[in-house]
Amino acid sequence: MCSSKQRWRVQGISLNTCRLQKSKLRVFFAYTVQNESVNQRPANTAFGRVSVANHNCIEVYPTFLALLWTAGLFCSQAPAAFAGMLYLIVRHKYFVGYLGESSQSLPGFFFGKRPMGFLFIMSTAGIVNYATNYFFGINFLFYIQTLTKASAALLLIP
Repeated sequence: MCSSKQRWRVQGISLNTCRLQKSKLRVFFAYTVQNESVNQRPANTAFGRVSVANHNCIEVYPTFLALLWTAGLFCSQAPAAFAGMLYLIVRHKYFVGYLGESSQSLPGFFFGKRPMGFLFIMSTAGIVNYATNYFFGINFLFYIQTLTKASAALLLIP
């Protein structure tokens, strides 16, 4: 059996160890943040701009693939493929615009939100239709497909 003094001593040591670990983590993260802010600011060179544009495209790619697949599987394949192709073209325009001035990439960035929004709406409508068909036996897929096929052409309007 441990006496109460020994128990307090053991808890005090473990408490001090936890405090030391927390302070080490704080120092590590502060050093990392300071290092990144100093070292990761690329100069305004062509390589730096290409690197940032590439990183921006890589960040959005998994979301795009998930939306494209769910829209194609649960809703309609042709409008999903059209919106996906349009998104890839717009992303290329964004990437090429990033090589020039920073204002040249904005049209590609803003126009790229429209196909992603369309894919999101298609995915959501398809999943909701699947759920209502599964649980209640109500199927709206024909109406959703008609609506998406008609509205896919509206993506081309600037």
